[in-house]
Amino acid sequence: MNDNRQPGDRPKKAVIDGLLLLNKPAGMSSNQALQKVKRMLGARKAGHTGSLDPAATGMLPICFGEATKVSAYLLDADKTYRVTAKLGEATETGDAEGRVTETAGVPDWSATQWASTLNTFLGESEQVPPMFSALKKDGKRLYELARKGETVERQPRQIRVSDIGLLELSGDRLVFRVRCSKGTYVRTLVEDIARAAGTVAHTAHLHRETVAGFRSEQMLDMRGIKWLADTGYKGLSGHLLAPDIALEKWRRCSLDQGDSERFCGGQAVPGNLDGTGLIRVYDDSDRFLGVGELTGDGTVAPRRVFKLA
Repeated sequence: MNDNRQPGDRPKKAVIDGLLLLNKPAGMSSNQALQKVKRMLGARKAGHTGSLDPAATGMLPICFGEATKVSAYLLDADKTYRVTAKLGEATETGDAEGRVTETAGVPDWSATQWASTLNTFLGESEQVPPMFSALKKDGKRLYELARKGETVERQPRQIRVSDIGLLELSGDRLVFRVRCSKGTYVRTLVEDIARAAGTVAHTAHLHRETVAGFRSEQMLDMRGIKWLADTGYKGLSGHLLAPDIALEKWRRCSLDQGDSERFCGGQAVPGNLDGTGLIRVYDDSDRFLGVGELTGDGTVAPRRVFKLA
């Protein structure tokens, strides 16, 4: 970071509120990427949402300050991946990091045949999580047990594939794009697709393109973030996304000044929407106040109040 800061530049350990979309590089865990970005920007408070495997690249939303309050809601969002599968080889981890455990012939299929097989995975289904995952069994991570050669029973989980399509086909290389629900293990999906085609496979490369409604062109790589850090706070502020953007598909309501103050003080207030569920709440000047919940009796109760400048 530039040590020759001018008056008005962002101070060390700054209060930063907003979301930044990192294009995470390969070879770095999500937490390592978070800590590096946090140090570069001198942020006091930051967290990430939706972990990526160290070998994977792509969108990792990083939440600063008050924006950390939307992290839990982003975990539930659909995600889009560009997946490169290596056909004919299975590995112990399901990706290129593990040793090869099985080989099989690759069917001489056309792009149309592969596309048809991919389409059979559309919709809801049950998926058994892989042993090399961060899920816990009796207090221990599954990948810790897997590294000891242990295999334990895992309960299948409900997942949803809302879109899937073939992008490239070349020999033993299959590239496709998939949009799926939270909790979907793409490595397992690749193995299941290969099984349906009568062969085996592993994920050679995984790139996350989108999370929720965020677009891939909004991402910054580490070099871009370093440049922003060197320009001071003004350069950063132009790339931060407002926290409520993460909730843009939710319904919203506006409150007058009196109800806004009561809502921010923890009181339920009259709402202008019917039904139940979580909504975005704003004051009469369109300032985001936080997350409210419609209770079904015409009122909205505060669930997460945001203290944004």
